[in-house]
Amino acid sequence: MPKTKSALKAARVAERKRLRNKSVRSATKTLTSRAEKLIANKDLESAEQAVRAAISALDKAAKKGVIHPNTAARRKSRLMKKFNQASLSNTAEKEITSTEAT
Repeated sequence: MPKTKSALKAARVAERKRLRNKSVRSATKTLTSRAEKLIANKDLESAEQAVRAAISALDKAAKKGVIHPNTAARRKSRLMKKFNQASLSNTAEKEITSTEAT
């Protein structure tokens, strides 16, 4: 338990920041997982919007100092990699079906 006046104030400030950061972290995780689920379900139009929202949330969290900028970059990279892979496979499937139809 903090004893000095300044330590007590620092503990109060840290608690306020922790609560504020918790909601930002939770929102970024929710948006990222929502985008990943849409990518897995091959719903690429909705997934594109979800990916944009997730990337925006990650950038804002990094800018505010809630998460480290490198962490945000890594998560954005992984998300875009999944999205691009899904869109490539979707394009390939369309080409195969159009070739078989002719």
